[in-house]
Amino acid sequence: MSEKPARAKYELLVQMANDISHFFQSETDREVAVSSVAKHIRSFWVPRMRQHIIAHLHAGGEGMSTLSREAVLRLEMDAAKKTA
Repeated sequence: MSEKPARAKYELLVQMANDISHFFQSETDREVAVSSVAKHIRSFWVPRMRQHIIAHLHAGGEGMSTLSREAVLRLEMDAAKKTA
């Protein structure tokens, strides 16, 4: 199977994460912005979607905004704390 279907899946998740990040971009406190994006993703994305965006970030995070990257890293760190 080609790489296209997987790439398309990640492109949609990246677009969604970037759209959420764009909404919170005007927040003057960066910590609040990162936490807000991470909270939104944690609250509204199913675990599989979260796992895929984390994997995409680890694969280079092509197309992800800086705020999206920071939020996904936060999401991953928070999940790791829960399992520790």
